[in-house]
Amino acid sequence: MLRFLKNRSGNQREDGQRLTLGPLEHRVMNLLWSRGRSSVREVVQALERKWAYTTVMTTLDRLFKKGLLDRDKLDRAFEYSPRFSRPEWERRKAGKIVAGFFSGSPSSRDFLLSCFLDAVGEHDTVLLDDLEKKIRRKRKELFRRGRP
Repeated sequence: MLRFLKNRSGNQREDGQRLTLGPLEHRVMNLLWSRGRSSVREVVQALERKWAYTTVMTTLDRLFKKGLLDRDKLDRAFEYSPRFSRPEWERRKAGKIVAGFFSGSPSSRDFLLSCFLDAVGEHDTVLLDDLEKKIRRKRKELFRRGRP
């Protein structure tokens, strides 16, 4: 049982680490989203601040290990490309954050929803209307699937 809990908490921490990007990782991802497939050397040359080749190479390798990049070996060098588009990445990140909040107790979920609705209502009433429409659509979809 103890091993199960350790493995479970380790996986949750690992997911959180995959979501967390450092400043250089953000710069590199933004660069690859705008340029597409690039080698380490091309990324080094395109960054606004000059970073050591090995620093950029390590950053690209970390992003690959986090599952954010694909890589192919050409001759003796790797070329990296984003595994997800920027909108897909943002959606996945937001989904994991929200899922983390909703995995708590019923009272913490209620608190989260209340805070969310308050924040949306204060900043954008049109968004609040859109949210209401999306809720109705989701309920219809769930009802059609037999999940009221």
